[in-house]
Amino acid sequence: MSMRLYDVIKKPVLNTEKARDLMQNNEFVFIVDRRANKIEIKKAVEELFEVKVKSVNVLNVKAKTARSRMTMYTIPSYKKAIVKLAEGQVIKAFEQN
Repeated sequence: MSMRLYDVIKKPVLNTEKARDLMQNNEFVFIVDRRANKIEIKKAVEELFEVKVKSVNVLNVKAKTARSRMTMYTIPSYKKAIVKLAEGQVIKAFEQN
C-alpha cells in the first residue's frame, strides 16, 4: 500500500501538556492515518519537514463514549505517532520563540 505524504500525516498535536513536554526532548506528536505503518510515517515526516527521524512509536487510541447532559456520543478512535528526531534536527514550524 502506497499512500501520499499528506495522507499519512493528518495533523500535529500541539495543545496537550505531554506533547509540549516531548517537544523539549526533540519528539513530536502527530495524528496519522490508521492504515499507516512506522516506515511510512518516518518517510512522510522526513520528506515533509526535511529532517532526519531517529525513531517512531505508534499508539492506537480506542474510541470513547462521552456524555453532555442527556446526550451520549462517541469520540472516534485514531492513531497517534510520536516521532523522535536525530540530534540537532528541528522542525522549524514548531520552534518556540
